[in-house]
Amino acid sequence: MLFRSLQRTEFDVGVATADAFVTLVAAQQMVRAAQAGVDRTEVLLRTIGALVKAELRPGADRSRAEAEVAAARTQVIQARQAVEIARANLSQFVGMEPAQITVSAARLLELPVEHASPALNPATNPASVEQNAVVEQLRAQLRILERSYFPRFYLQGSAYARGTGAEVNGTNLGGLNGLAPSTQDYALGFTVTFPVADRPAIRAREAGQAATIRAEEARYLQIATDLKARWNVAVATLGGARNVAANVPVQVGAARAATDQATARYQAGLGNIDEVAEAQRLLTQAEIDDALARLGIWRGLLGVAAAGGDIRPFVAEASQ
Repeated sequence: MLFRSLQRTEFDVGVATADAFVTLVAAQQMVRAAQAGVDRTEVLLRTIGALVKAELRPGADRSRAEAEVAAARTQVIQARQAVEIARANLSQFVGMEPAQITVSAARLLELPVEHASPALNPATNPASVEQNAVVEQLRAQLRILERSYFPRFYLQGSAYARGTGAEVNGTNLGGLNGLAPSTQDYALGFTVTFPVADRPAIRAREAGQAATIRAEEARYLQIATDLKARWNVAVATLGGARNVAANVPVQVGAARAATDQATARYQAGLGNIDEVAEAQRLLTQAEIDDALARLGIWRGLLGVAAAGGDIRPFVAEASQ
């Protein structure tokens, strides 16, 4: 059972490590997208500064642009904070200082190949295997109890030897006679015991052991039910992530076109700064969603693999 517990622990640590790794990659992608938003707002600020200096736009527009730059920089700071937190979480699994951790996950930035998920077999999950080992151990203990109320048979034997120089008529043999064990004797016995008075106590222990087995068997069934629920949630999450990833490029393209149009209208004097700022915020959010959409699929694949009890195929695919 200790071996099964070790397998369960190793599996849980592996899942947590993979999840922490994906989280760190996602945080880094948020930093990149947020930094792109800062770059756009800084370009807008320089453009508005030139227009205000030429007295083609009011100074209030420049103040609004400066506020947008500050907000975009705050978003970058928050994203970098998320990276440091994710790096610290990952460090507890890899045994390194957070500052020493660098990740390269080009494969996770691509869309994984879509394939059907393997059928779920809860019995192969380390959690089920561990619980089954507990049940089997309790059953073995019950079998020992059931065989404890039997007669016990003991075979006993003894051997005896002595040295003597005396004759039966009262005379002595003399010399060295009597110093060696020249007279032997043997004994053989057979004993049977039957613990009649122990029967009530043994029956009570058997009943308690049987109740414990039923409780652990119920727990095994509950684990299987929970794994099935986790599996269904993971499959649904994976399907949703794939749908989001398919739709996000449309969102990014529309947001980029809206930003270009709003910027052109503003420069031509047909729009206001609010339209440009809103369009840029939507573009930044769309780029963040685009980066996270692909990682959402990978996280969904990890969830399916974790519910299935084997993350090795996920690790192999993510490491290609």
